Amino acid sequence: MRIPIPKLKAMILYFATFTDPRLLGKVKLMKLFYFVDFTHVKNYASPITFDNYVRLEHGPIPSIILNLVDAVEDDTDNAILVDSFSIKTRDGSNQKRVVPTREFISKDEKYFTPSELKVLKSVCDRFAGKTGKFIEDKSHEEAAWSKTKELESIPYTLATEDPDCHVSKEEIEFVLGIFN
Repeated sequence: MRIPIPKLKAMILYFATFTDPRLLGKVKLMKLFYFVDFTHVKNYASPITFDNYVRLEHGPIPSIILNLVDAVEDDTDNAILVDSFSIKTRDGSNQKRVVPTREFISKDEKYFTPSELKVLKSVCDRFAGKTGKFIEDKSHEEAAWSKTKELESIPYTLATEDPDCHVSKEEIEFVLGIFN
């Protein structure tokens, strides 16, 4: 993962501000990261977070980001994201809701390029009022999930196997090569 922590915090605040807060649990949060990264890859040949995605039963997850989010719930004294959000569980619910400490504000936009903001907006618009189960099911329609096996790392180049991809495998490999 090559995303600076302030940018990661701003992404979480963006998701929490521009999606239905009652529906933003950890599962949905992980899928929002997936759709933002892979949508950016499909249009600009570059992910935003550069995290390593892994195929799990409930869909692709960003492995390092998941660990950082889990720490907010499990190790609040040492969690580096704890100043941005908390994890709450309501009685009678399995959902681990993401509760931000504040809203995304205009000064947070400085962490993003125009293309990143455009993709963040489009993904949030698409999934704002949708449940974690809905976005999970949508992630299962993507090549990144359907063409990999359980616990397998998901290469960003699989984005080219989806019909909404506008870049080539070679372009993605070139961009990723610059950052490796």
